[in-house]
Amino acid sequence: MTFARTLLTSAAILGLTLGSAHAAEVKKIGLAVANLQANFFNQIKQSVEAEAKKRGIEVVTVDAKGDGPTQINQIQDLLTQNIDALIYIPAGAAAATVPVKLAKAAGVPVINVDRNADGAPGDTFLATDSVSSAKGVCEYILKEAGGKGDMVIIHGQKGTTPEVDRSKGCAEALKAYPDVKIVAEQYSNMWAQDEGFQIMQNMLQANPNVSIVFAQADGLALGAAQAIKVANPSQKVVVGGFDGDTAALEALGKGVFNVTATQQTQKMGRDAVENAVKLVAGEKVPPVQLLDATLTTKENVAEFIANHP
Repeated sequence: MTFARTLLTSAAILGLTLGSAHAAEVKKIGLAVANLQANFFNQIKQSVEAEAKKRGIEVVTVDAKGDGPTQINQIQDLLTQNIDALIYIPAGAAAATVPVKLAKAAGVPVINVDRNADGAPGDTFLATDSVSSAKGVCEYILKEAGGKGDMVIIHGQKGTTPEVDRSKGCAEALKAYPDVKIVAEQYSNMWAQDEGFQIMQNMLQANPNVSIVFAQADGLALGAAQAIKVANPSQKVVVGGFDGDTAALEALGKGVFNVTATQQTQKMGRDAVENAVKLVAGEKVPPVQLLDATLTTKENVAEFIANHP
């Protein structure tokens, strides 16, 4: 009887262990994306889905199309679908904390990508070191312009993590260039090419001597470059972007604009899935994980066109 009882007890313990292990497996991930019209977010989506497929994990993707309230509703819906983890790219700064709080209340780990939620961060934050990378882009365009001239900055979406960090990085670079004057700054709503065109067109009308442009996303940089081409100013205008979007890299190779910072978007997506698996399994991960971006010009762009990191 003692032996039989021991066997039964062992079987029960084994069953509980197996049950716990089974419960810790990731079967379904929710992916809440800010705006799939942006190439950058599409690359992350594709990478997340490809990595999850390799691991036999289902991904349910929702696109907020840049609208915070829409995203809150989408994440509420995701949480009713028994997701094991949430990969979350906030659509804006204003309501970014709400989905994190909802997920945590439901016991769902949150992996923030590219944008963090101030005051209510997820379990980990994966992003590019935008401060360092933006500093590098701005140093490049400031040197290309000869260290002097009128400069404009086309910001991304106000208050989002990349907008704040890229502004900080460029400001650090500007400290070494007292002969550069910031003559105009403007925020965009969607980091989009058409916004970049319109903003740059207005800036050139008000400030015709502009010779340096820092656009905080490649879409904005392409729009700015288009507006400059249309205006056809007599002076050389140096344009810097950020992201390493696939279309922008092609344009950079053709000399449409001067420099960008190519982010490791594919790795970001793979790492997001890896962190989801670890968190669900009860492993600890660093609260912030920053990746390097590579300063990219016409000289080294071919390698990134061939194989995006």
